[in-house]
Amino acid sequence: MKLFRRYFFITLYTLSCLVGVANIAAAELPPVFSPDNVAINGYDPVGYFADGQPVKGNKDYSVVWRGTTWHFASEANRDQFEMNPAAYAPQYGGYCAYAMSRGYTATTAPEAWRIVDDKLYLNYSLNVREIWSQDIPGNIKKADRNWPDVLKK
Repeated sequence: MKLFRRYFFITLYTLSCLVGVANIAAAELPPVFSPDNVAINGYDPVGYFADGQPVKGNKDYSVVWRGTTWHFASEANRDQFEMNPAAYAPQYGGYCAYAMSRGYTATTAPEAWRIVDDKLYLNYSLNVREIWSQDIPGNIKKADRNWPDVLKK
C-alpha cells in the first residue's frame, strides 16, 4: 500500500509539473486575434488551403487552441488542424498582415486572404490586400520583424 501511494503521488506530482510547463509555454505565445473569442470570425482555417477559399466554420466542429475557439466546416478539417495547427493558423495571430508590416495591428476580413509559401495571411479588407500584394516579400519581412513585439505597444 505504501508503494502504491508513493507511485501515485509521484505520478500526480509529475502530471502537475507537466501542466505547469504547458501553461507557461501557452502563456508565452502571442494572443490570437479573436473577436468574441472565435478565430477568423468563425471561418475554417483549413478551408483556405483545402478549398482555396474562405469557408464558414460550424461551431459543432470546433477546437480550442492557444486560448481561442476555432470553427471548422467538417470533422475532417478539425482533425487536420489538430494534427498541426501552426500549419493552418493565419500568420501574426490573425491580425492584418499589412498593418503588421507597418508596425500596428488591425482587424481582418476572412475574404481578404492570400496563401504565400504555404502560410495563410489575412488583411483588413480587399483594398488593403491589394496594397499589401504590391510587395508581398517585403511586407512579410517587415511584419516578421514587428511580430509579436507590436502587441506590447
